[in-house]
Amino acid sequence: MARALLVVDVQNDFTEGGALAVSGGAALAKRISAFLGRHADEYDLIVGSRDWHHGDDDNGGHFAGPSGPDFVHTWPVHCVADTAGAAYHPDLDTTTIDIDVFKGQGKPDYSAFQAHTADGVALPDLLREHRVRSIDIVGLTTDHCVRASALDARAADMDVAVYDDLVAGVDADRSTRALEEIRVAGGHVDRSDMDEGLANPGGAQL
Repeated sequence: MARALLVVDVQNDFTEGGALAVSGGAALAKRISAFLGRHADEYDLIVGSRDWHHGDDDNGGHFAGPSGPDFVHTWPVHCVADTAGAAYHPDLDTTTIDIDVFKGQGKPDYSAFQAHTADGVALPDLLREHRVRSIDIVGLTTDHCVRASALDARAADMDVAVYDDLVAGVDADRSTRALEEIRVAGGHVDRSDMDEGLANPGGAQL
């Protein structure tokens, strides 16, 4: 059984200074890089996901209209394809990422399991091709894309672990509930072996 690591949406627009900044996002990029430096060779496959939205439409209502975002279902414009905001954060070491997948292209995707490679291969098909049955998940954000990705992985009957010190969320309470949902679904919520945790992994800078 192959084991994969999914690095979810560690992008400039989700870190400090970005369009939808999460408090601690930049520090998380460094922390995930340190984890990769220690553990990358333990994975058969490392996948990085990114929001990759259209810049000329509202992506199926994902981008807020004139009434403004509610930060639950509608959002400020963010992670438009081929812009600096959609790039990986510079402190994320991408040299160990084997494959990139892209989501939200014209629609409000949250789960990386809705993402595709540049060649159009869906992430679930990619994981089956590599015989992945166990997946660890880190990244942004706990209460949205990490949550959705972990629940979809469980729905695919995968062994799932989310490292709670290697994720950060928009809202602290929703992030706590998201991790509990993952546990209830049969996933594992563990702590990595990194030395220092985030001071406020669920906090938002909105």
